[in-house]
Amino acid sequence: MYLIGLTGGIASGKSTVARRLYEHGAIHIDADQLARRVVEPGTPALAAIVEAFGPGMLRADGTLDRERLGALVFADGAARERLNAIVHPAVRELSGRLIEAAEAADPDAVVVYDVPLLVEARVDHPFDLVVVTEAPRRAQVSRLVEERGIEPAQAEARVDAQAAPEERRAIADVVIDTGESLAHTMSQADALWARIVGEQRAARA
Repeated sequence: MYLIGLTGGIASGKSTVARRLYEHGAIHIDADQLARRVVEPGTPALAAIVEAFGPGMLRADGTLDRERLGALVFADGAARERLNAIVHPAVRELSGRLIEAAEAADPDAVVVYDVPLLVEARVDHPFDLVVVTEAPRRAQVSRLVEERGIEPAQAEARVDAQAAPEERRAIADVVIDTGESLAHTMSQADALWARIVGEQRAARA
């Protein structure tokens, strides 16, 4: 198995790169989706969130009110740390099981673990390669406003709440610049896939 850790700031093009690698044949595991799974009704993580932040964080149907919780933690660093201490270990355990299952099904699989908070969550899976997507801050804010309908001030707060670009570059084996055209991003993803295939062939030889 070849395990890639894919990370980058919010609206930095991770999904675009992940989708391209998936089109080439990679298995895609999305940490954001896992973070939703681990807080579904009946999970220990959801019970811990209610204990930490109160029953007001639940909707009438018993599901997590992600918007209300998000508004709280993006404005309060201590609250964000409390939430991360609940969610990150649960996601780490689930992702580990999924990665093991992918390897058991196909020892030659290329697995892309798309994890926005790889730096912040101290994700410690044995990655063969860490890939960081990077875009200028103004591009990230613009994408959040134009594509996701987030208010400009909140968009800036969300970008600034994450790890600094320098922190991500410090752990990167490959940096993909997504600040230019889509074609430019795709060509970098294609080059990355060619590198992975080459390394796999060399390892088998």
